[in-house]
Amino acid sequence: MNSQLDGKVALVTGGGNGIGAAIVRRLAASGASIGIIDRDERPARAIAEEVRSAGVAAAVAVADISDNAAVVSGVESIEAALGPIDILINNAGWDSLMPFLDNDEAHRDLIIAINLKGPINVTHAVLTRMVGRGGGRIVTISSDAGRIGSTGQAVYSACKAGTIALSKSIAREVARHGITLNVVAPGPTRTKMMEDALDGDDVNAKHILERMTKAVPMRRMGEPEDVAGIAVFLATDEAAFITGQVISVSGGLTMHG
Repeated sequence: MNSQLDGKVALVTGGGNGIGAAIVRRLAASGASIGIIDRDERPARAIAEEVRSAGVAAAVAVADISDNAAVVSGVESIEAALGPIDILINNAGWDSLMPFLDNDEAHRDLIIAINLKGPINVTHAVLTRMVGRGGGRIVTISSDAGRIGSTGQAVYSACKAGTIALSKSIAREVARHGITLNVVAPGPTRTKMMEDALDGDDVNAKHILERMTKAVPMRRMGEPEDVAGIAVFLATDEAAFITGQVISVSGGLTMHG
């Protein structure tokens, strides 16, 4: 275990699975205490127990991030258990690959609630406290779909573009308080959501994912661990003068300069 984040408290949304779980493990290995907000209780408590077994303090709040009252209550319970939150990783998200014209209103609203309203709720709840204390790090896991678009993910892409604009705008507002906000934008990554699409019966979804993977210069889909390193780096003091930035983790699928 290294000590980059000794004494820090980190909150990860959606920390029970995939990219969130990989980030939790990396944060814990860097010395941070771990708070998790997740609506999926069993894996969240399992990853919390895993880091506790390595001697790291951890707490879990079961909540749907689209429910603002539940988010505020969850943040309060995490801080009561671990202390003030120094680091927020907005990771929770969800999508179902589907052509835009096949989306009904309920499906669109669900995607927006989880992927845009959710990060807004959590960021507001945590940032209010960070400003009062005069410091903090917020890292949002967006997607390169929010930068360049993605077939079958129109509403999801719109939400992820929204989290980029949200982060950049807030970064300008709170820089004077010693708070940084940055965004990590993964390309196609092997998460449970992706695996469900690949293992399911939706031939169109499989075709989209296979086409995206073939377009990656490194010729593979990303793994959750590929994302964890940069997310945790942006939470450290080494990144203290970096704010309002978007960093792609896509194996070269997207290259911005």
